[in-house]
Amino acid sequence: MEKVEVSSESEDSEKVKFTEYSSAIISSETEKELEESSETENLKKVEAALFLSARFLSLQELVMLTDINPLMIREIVSKLIEKYNKDESAIEIIAKKDMWKMDVRQEYIYMVNKLATGSSEFTKAEQETLAVLAYKQPVKQSVVIKIRGNKAYEHIKHFREIGLVIAKKAGHTIELRLSNEFFDYFHLGKKEDGGKIIAVEIKEEDDESDEENKEHEVEEKINENL
Repeated sequence: MEKVEVSSESEDSEKVKFTEYSSAIISSETEKELEESSETENLKKVEAALFLSARFLSLQELVMLTDINPLMIREIVSKLIEKYNKDESAIEIIAKKDMWKMDVRQEYIYMVNKLATGSSEFTKAEQETLAVLAYKQPVKQSVVIKIRGNKAYEHIKHFREIGLVIAKKAGHTIELRLSNEFFDYFHLGKKEDGGKIIAVEIKEEDDESDEENKEHEVEEKINENL
């Protein structure tokens, strides 16, 4: 009996097609997984940046910190805002123009103040210098130094580095004023009084002792929020 040889050409062709089809499916699934993984990683980067900064971050700052393009940053921040609102979290993301900040919701600020007592990132001396700045601003640096001594140079440098104080040239010295970050950081409102912006409600009186008491009130307000 003669043996009939079955051509394997069609079988090989089918195997090739199956392999190509399987590879296409795997490639598609892998690509999708990689995209989802990348998106999750980017979201975590932005979330971490907002959490660690403890202040408003601009779009440019987030781009530099995370190396994510601006369009994706906006989309990610929107998702984070939705996430925290949906979860009814005690944390929220506050938006201000092209700036965002992660913070405790207003109704839980009192807890933060209690926890922070005695563990402030500012020394007692820095708090006192900041209180003087908050009361007298805009004020020349030379005036602050006269009141607080040479140690205030380092305090002012620190405040400028973390964005609480803004400085501009004024003759041989510089003029100092509070930044928006100061008000946001200490959860203080702004009030115009006598043509200048103050951090708390302070009545203008001439008595020197009263002026010292007012500075003390500002300092206490700062300490409460630290």
